[in-house]
Amino acid sequence: MDKRPIGIFDSGIGGITVLAEAARTMPGQRFIYFGDTANAPYGTKDVQRVVQLSMKAAGFLMDRNIKALIVACNTATSAAIDQLREALDIPVIGMEPALKPAVETGQGGTVVVMATSLTLREKKFSQLMEKYSSRASIIPMPCPGLVELIEAGIWEGKKIKDFLSKRFSGLRINDITDIVLGCTHYVFIKDEIQRFFDQRVRIVDGNQGTARQLRRILTAKEASGQDMLCNDFDQSLFEFYFSGNTNDTKNLCKSWLRTQLCLKTG
Repeated sequence: MDKRPIGIFDSGIGGITVLAEAARTMPGQRFIYFGDTANAPYGTKDVQRVVQLSMKAAGFLMDRNIKALIVACNTATSAAIDQLREALDIPVIGMEPALKPAVETGQGGTVVVMATSLTLREKKFSQLMEKYSSRASIIPMPCPGLVELIEAGIWEGKKIKDFLSKRFSGLRINDITDIVLGCTHYVFIKDEIQRFFDQRVRIVDGNQGTARQLRRILTAKEASGQDMLCNDFDQSLFEFYFSGNTNDTKNLCKSWLRTQLCLKTG
């Protein structure tokens, strides 16, 4: 087994939701996480700046001898995945809005894709839209301001409900059958979105697919399909680095990750 760690970066804390899936999918692996909280959100920046920040984040992780890199940010994937793969000599796994599973296994109604403005206007998403627009009614929904709320630790309550009410006003709510979370930050409020719509609407994210892709890419000898059990949670397997608000952010993410890994195993 290659004992080098797997690197994961995001514009902030959103990629922690991907880290949780990766840890469940590949228990026993070491992970190093970098959240660029000082520069969050990426979705409001221009492409060139996102590329620059993504390359810097990848360089930080490469200096720590990682064996694979997850770009746990839809915006960074849209803007910089090609440059990262060209520059690095390790596997690089990106994110994209989970439109394919939403359409292929959905209920045939309206699919809303919540994402950052940059993600929605880039070529990768346009290609996804073109591929599946004949099979479903797809509504791209930029969500300016939502990442900032989530970075501040606001994951439920009145501010999130008010945000959702405002963003979905004007849409035919009863026609919506699936919502795609096209930003890893939004997974933090997945339960709140579900409560807003009740169980009638399915919430889809790409985290599990990304974790499975990581497992496929790494060798079969390393990979494991077993879930991580609560009493197997070993904090020494995880390193966290953030470019801003280090202590509070690190403690918040550690607590959330521990809870998720324990709860998912029942």
